[in-house]
Amino acid sequence: MIRSDPDAGASVESRVRWLAVAGAVFALTGVAAGAFGAHALKSWLPPQRIAAFDTAVRYQGLHALALFATAWVFQTWPGRVALAAGACFAAGTLLFCGSLYALALLDEPWVGILTPIGGIGFLGGWTLLAIAIVKSKKRKDPVR
Repeated sequence: MIRSDPDAGASVESRVRWLAVAGAVFALTGVAAGAFGAHALKSWLPPQRIAAFDTAVRYQGLHALALFATAWVFQTWPGRVALAAGACFAAGTLLFCGSLYALALLDEPWVGILTPIGGIGFLGGWTLLAIAIVKSKKRKDPVR
């Protein structure tokens, strides 16, 4: 349901901006991490830890783009489900990728406990995004 009060458009716009900024920050830091991994880490980390680092970079980049897609879906069809998808993608990125970065760089196996929780965040995000799209309705008053 779309609210008709003047603050509704501003609220949607600020949330769209939050999703897009999160996507941009994750993309930026993912590219930086990828470059760091390719140029600095290869010489001093064993292959297994490099593989974990590379997986984190790959998933971070993918889910940065997922946040941009979620921003578009939320702007087109505002609703709590799309916003929840974005929150799942952001939390999943922090937990899944963050734990793999920590595992690779610090060699602390206990952080691996967080990896599947982040993966569940990713699965939840994709599920919620699909639901938001399927349940979407044409808006009467586009915010542009």
